[in-house]
Amino acid sequence: MAGSRLPRQLFLQGVAAVFMFAFASLYTQIPGLYGPEGILPARRTLRPQGKGRWQQLWETPTLLWEAPLLGLDTAQGLELLSLLGTVLALGALLTRPLRHPLVYLLLWAAYLSVCQVGQVFLYFQWDSLLLETGFLAVLVAPLGLPLNHKQAPQGRPGGVSPHEGLPFWLVRWLLFRLMFASGVVKLTSRCPAWWGLTALTYHYETQCLPTPAAWFAHHLPVWLHKLSVVATFLIEIAVPPLFFAPVRRLRLAAFYSQVLLQVLIVITGNYSFFNLLTLVLATALLDDTHLAATSSTSRRKRTPSSWPKALLAVLALLLELAVYGLLAYGVVHCFGLEVDWEQHVVRSRTTFTFHQFSQWLKMVTLPTMWLGAASLAWELLTALWRWVQVRGSLQKLCAAVPLSVLGTATVALFLISLVPYSYMEPSSHGRLWTGAHRLFGTVEHLQLANSYGLFRRMTGLGGRPEVVLEGSYDGHQWTEIEFMYKPGNLSRPPPIVVPHQPRLDWQMWFAALGPHTHSPWFASLVLRLLQGKAPVIRLIQNHTPSYPFHKQPPTYVRAQCYKYWFSHPWEQGRWWRRQWVEEFFPSVSLGDPALDMLLGQFGLQDKSPPRARGSSNTLSQALHWIRRQLSPLEAPALLWGLLGAVGAIKVMQALLGPQSLPRSKEEKHKPASQEDSVAASKQASPAPNISSSSQTPRRKKSP
Repeated sequence: MAGSRLPRQLFLQGVAAVFMFAFASLYTQIPGLYGPEGILPARRTLRPQGKGRWQQLWETPTLLWEAPLLGLDTAQGLELLSLLGTVLALGALLTRPLRHPLVYLLLWAAYLSVCQVGQVFLYFQWDSLLLETGFLAVLVAPLGLPLNHKQAPQGRPGGVSPHEGLPFWLVRWLLFRLMFASGVVKLTSRCPAWWGLTALTYHYETQCLPTPAAWFAHHLPVWLHKLSVVATFLIEIAVPPLFFAPVRRLRLAAFYSQVLLQVLIVITGNYSFFNLLTLVLATALLDDTHLAATSSTSRRKRTPSSWPKALLAVLALLLELAVYGLLAYGVVHCFGLEVDWEQHVVRSRTTFTFHQFSQWLKMVTLPTMWLGAASLAWELLTALWRWVQVRGSLQKLCAAVPLSVLGTATVALFLISLVPYSYMEPSSHGRLWTGAHRLFGTVEHLQLANSYGLFRRMTGLGGRPEVVLEGSYDGHQWTEIEFMYKPGNLSRPPPIVVPHQPRLDWQMWFAALGPHTHSPWFASLVLRLLQGKAPVIRLIQNHTPSYPFHKQPPTYVRAQCYKYWFSHPWEQGRWWRRQWVEEFFPSVSLGDPALDMLLGQFGLQDKSPPRARGSSNTLSQALHWIRRQLSPLEAPALLWGLLGAVGAIKVMQALLGPQSLPRSKEEKHKPASQEDSVAASKQASPAPNISSSSQTPRRKKSP
């Protein structure tokens, strides 16, 4: 198998980029969500219970316990962590020395600290996914700068440490769990839209924050929507086992199928950093040969290969064809694909029953765990073989320490992950080793392993439910309060805000799926609007004059529930059409007994005002100054600005350091002649379609 040094660096840069977007996006929303005048003040979540310091930190692992020592309240501590996380992630993205385990440990600890007080606004699967990925980055990141190839002959062939590939395998396993579970839960949920292959006829208009492209996708033919659902099941259920395929080209095919799915989701929906994070996980399917800049030219130089390699190449090709044929047959058989030549359409339908799928899932869940265990065992054996090849007793001893630590950590994390993975099939969950359950229970609150299952059920089958807030001064004439991002104005096009996640807009989407009592925070939102609190108003409209009650808070506030649909193609100047359904939240004013009862029932009343912090605190003043400078910027513009700055710096780095690239390439090819004198003549042209065994000491694999 080709090396994974370049994919690991790409993974670490990607994780840093996602952390940067996540922290920066959250920073812009902290005052309105968690400040003293926010919807859910963070100070309520951290109240000492009389326990010891370390016990308190273990049970609620957040660095915000230490905020008072810095003279900051909890919300200011959140701002500090978000700013530090953004800067640290930006540094790791731009400079290689900062891609160190300690840096990623700090990023993980900071985001875990934020999630501990984030409450409902941070209860998203991609927040858990980022925490799990961030912890894996701690293990994947090198302890020091990579070895020069000139140093390789002293002990480590090719400059590859024995333990390097072990933690990176966990990234591939996480990607498998994410995609396979996301595909399976769509069918185990018994959602009629998924079973009828009609989910995408609703998805584009009922998702939380569609893009303008979603309007066009929604009006595609129904048969194409159904075929797209079939492709989704293929990519999410049938393709993930290929992540562990011994044939390199199968893994690359699996990689590009995942890229295709995520890119299409990005084009039609605003899903924060989730799609970028999934693409970052997919780097575990790549290798150095595929990413190397010289691979395209070196493959043109064909050299004769020995008959064993030629035989392996033929067998690999046959296996490839067999897999593709099996996938094609399975799709046609399970979804009854038929081409209607007269209508020029492809017809599809689900040909299996829920009982049959449940039996199949029960049959394959444990084998997929064993597949992961076998793949991990192979990685362990490969790492052990590399360690045996290390020359010198001292070098071998030094290599044994990280190999033992990371090998143990990899096995432990794999065992932990089996518990949430097995949630999708109850009988398999009950048959797991009890030690795995105990281990998972011990570290569950650290979110080192989580269960996933995106788009489990399709909502809004009869129309997209949408909550519309209204304000009034007299209780008779009402004015709608329009949000920046979620649907409201029928003539306003859907926005593009990725990678920003407007968390209030997202929760408004969830609130519309049930009565307001299922969303206790909504009563607090109404209270803040009646009070005219600026931090909350900026969550709705960052440009103050666009808020209809910016001069004086409304006397009354209420909420109506509408059903929204995308407009028809012939309706000019309109993106949406809607129909009133019912009153969502009754008309209330400050001091209204109904509002006070709701706030008291949910524990949202401010019985004790926040303790005032000294204004002379330098750190607090610095945080206020930074907030004043950044508050005029809309969050998407801030994140896009960061992205543009990163791109400009990367271009400058490439332009200012042109001399380093040829030298590094020259050094890269030196070990090949030193490592294998027999293959010296093939140094400039690696054998095509084989697994680069002459370049790295890793195990051999067919293409």
